[in-house]
Amino acid sequence: METTYLSIQSSLTVTIIVGLFFIGLGYLNSKKTVDNRNYIIGNRDENTFSLTTSLAASALGAWILFGPASAATWGGFGAVIGYALGAATPMLLLYNFGPKIRKEFPKGLSLTEFIKKRFGTGILKLSLFLILFYLIIFLIAEVTAIAFLLNFISKTPLWITAGTTLLICLLYILRGGFKLSIITDKYQFIIISVLIFASTIIILGNLEINSFKLIEENSPNLISSKYLPNYTAGLTFFIAVAATNLFHQGNWQRVFAAKNNLILKKSLIYSSIITLLIVLWMGYTGLISFSLNSKVIPDLAFFDLILSKNYLLIISILVLALALTLSTIDTLINAISSILIVNGNQINKSIFGNSLKNKTNYIILLLSILVFIIASKGFSILYLFLLADLFCCAAVVTIFYGFFNKKINSQLSYLSILSALILGILFFPSMDFRSSILVGNLLPIEYFSPIITTNLLFISFAIAIIAQLFFIIFYSLRNSFK
Repeated sequence: METTYLSIQSSLTVTIIVGLFFIGLGYLNSKKTVDNRNYIIGNRDENTFSLTTSLAASALGAWILFGPASAATWGGFGAVIGYALGAATPMLLLYNFGPKIRKEFPKGLSLTEFIKKRFGTGILKLSLFLILFYLIIFLIAEVTAIAFLLNFISKTPLWITAGTTLLICLLYILRGGFKLSIITDKYQFIIISVLIFASTIIILGNLEINSFKLIEENSPNLISSKYLPNYTAGLTFFIAVAATNLFHQGNWQRVFAAKNNLILKKSLIYSSIITLLIVLWMGYTGLISFSLNSKVIPDLAFFDLILSKNYLLIISILVLALALTLSTIDTLINAISSILIVNGNQINKSIFGNSLKNKTNYIILLLSILVFIIASKGFSILYLFLLADLFCCAAVVTIFYGFFNKKINSQLSYLSILSALILGILFFPSMDFRSSILVGNLLPIEYFSPIITTNLLFISFAIAIIAQLFFIIFYSLRNSFK
């Protein structure tokens, strides 16, 4: 018989209480939202504390409770390091890109403005598709994560949690906009920090022996230098997470919202360190959990360690998950909304025009219905993230290298991005990670080396990066001989 930690009523009561707290903040602060510009990036006056807490809280969604630990159970310590570095690196890359784009667009609102100026409308539309696809998938994954957790601890049906969580966020973020997201992030960051620190003390305190020694004795392959997934998984997660977060509109909103470049740079450094340490710890719990129970469900590795019949502890974990989820969901909803406001005319001139913000809110509501339906199905959280990661990975080299290399024109960009996307999808693994569209479907699996068939995820990301580099180098060499 499966363990039930809380009743459905208790789980939903906690969820609603936490939700009402943030809805209350929304209504108290909604008067600060004056116009579309304020709704998207506030007053461009964020200080180091508010920006650091917002960057960290927005980056640390409920995925950290599932993804890093899950990856660690099969990808080893390399996957943990890759995941942590991948989550922290975008902040350091923005340390370089952010001030440069702020200088070029002192009144900028999004990365897409720079893409349009640099590459033209065609690449802008392709980039908008990739960015919106990523943000929507991210949103689905976050809602799925919290629904999955409540189902695990109280058997609450997925659709109830998905609907409740989305409704809570919509009630405050559509009213308060970016400024409210910044305000709520401060509270959410404090909750997250305290409870993550408490989890560290509890988990390590409950072990009978040193955690590393436990892993060394029970799961030595996960930390072995000879274990191939330590390298392939680590590199895959580093590429995937780092590449994707460079396209996150929520991060760019915060870049433009900083009071000045010094505050921006300090906030990016602090938030990258915080993110690195927290993701590193959450991944490490997967190694500990697997070493204690090799049959643990990967997505539940962290919870298998921390959950017990202690009622207060269970409530704390639920509050942690809700703080993580709400901080990310409100950022994502506001990010999608801001993309639609800034680039509405490029998406569809007949839809956008007068009353732009109101029309955007209707689209967000329709998207929320789609998110609700898919999240209620309970798909793998890590798999959803990886699919979105691939789409952004297929464009990251072309777009960001193109900032510096003026020889990368629109035609080359199209060819590079579409080729990388198609090749990556051909090798991207199915949900059981045993086949792909090309390997095992279009062509028999026997045609491929075991190195390929056992590393499809790594191959899909690697080939997406290599394809972009190939076309850029090829065109550069061809032009140099003309």
